[in-house]
Amino acid sequence: MPLLVVGSIAIDSIESPHGSCPEILGGSATHFSLTAALFTRVKLVGVVGEDFPEDYLRVLRSRDICLDGLQILPGRSFRWSGRYEGSMAQAETLSVELNLFGTFEPTLPEHYRDTPFVFLANGSPHVQRKVLEHVRDEPFVLLDTMNLWIETERRALVELLGRVDALVINDEEIREFTREANLMRAGRAVQAMGPHTVVIKKGEHGALLLHEDEVFAAPAVPLAEVRDPTGAGDTFAGGFMGTLARVGHKRPDLEDLKLAVSVGTVCASFNVEDFGPNRIRHLEPAELLERYERYLRMLQVSGAPLLNASLLPVSEHTV
Repeated sequence: MPLLVVGSIAIDSIESPHGSCPEILGGSATHFSLTAALFTRVKLVGVVGEDFPEDYLRVLRSRDICLDGLQILPGRSFRWSGRYEGSMAQAETLSVELNLFGTFEPTLPEHYRDTPFVFLANGSPHVQRKVLEHVRDEPFVLLDTMNLWIETERRALVELLGRVDALVINDEEIREFTREANLMRAGRAVQAMGPHTVVIKKGEHGALLLHEDEVFAAPAVPLAEVRDPTGAGDTFAGGFMGTLARVGHKRPDLEDLKLAVSVGTVCASFNVEDFGPNRIRHLEPAELLERYERYLRMLQVSGAPLLNASLLPVSEHTV
């Protein structure tokens, strides 16, 4: 089934202990779309300026991403620059220029409005709400957010949570949003606001899925080297939603969601191996399948049942 995404398309400049990469293709919708397009047809909504390189548009078209909802307007594209140091757990933002994205009003072509799966990539809750006002047929909706909107548009964000099926958010952001230090309590607090599903990204420690009363934890793929984490969360979301759209159940159950979290985790592991979307844009399905199969083997546990006699407490009568 097709998939709709609304979010930022950017020009990034990135520094890490492994080098620097100026003026690279970036943005939440970009990372998401390039990944999700490995699984299904993606319809992109966003805005760029006349400064946006034609080569970057060709990158998006190379994955057969539909750009009918992309506005190219006079002005400058969204730009972000950041630096990673040490463990690279979090970027230091050096500059942000919202430019055209700061006044972005999403427009959905008619053939976008019946798309059964919708990802509201990181952006203003007011913009995200406008998208929901134009879609039809009750799609499955995944919402992303960040600390900026938690701090500046909290009321609008809480209202929006009552209209979506799922939220994807990182561990520090959900703690800030709910004022709960414990991730389980934080996830349950968000569920009480509306979404039946909450996915908490924990970086190098994987992801936690809460769906209705059930819980699933997925570890990250162990990697010897991380070159650039930029866009890893959006790549995860692309694998997650791409999988759900490929499965095709508009009301996914726990098993669908566990599969989606696992595939998203593997997709994110590719993203961090190179700067920006460079690794994902060249990723072949066979590579993804091979690493996913290795990931499943890593999770397998075999042998005798846990509760066998050798693991029970030693009797006080044992000599």
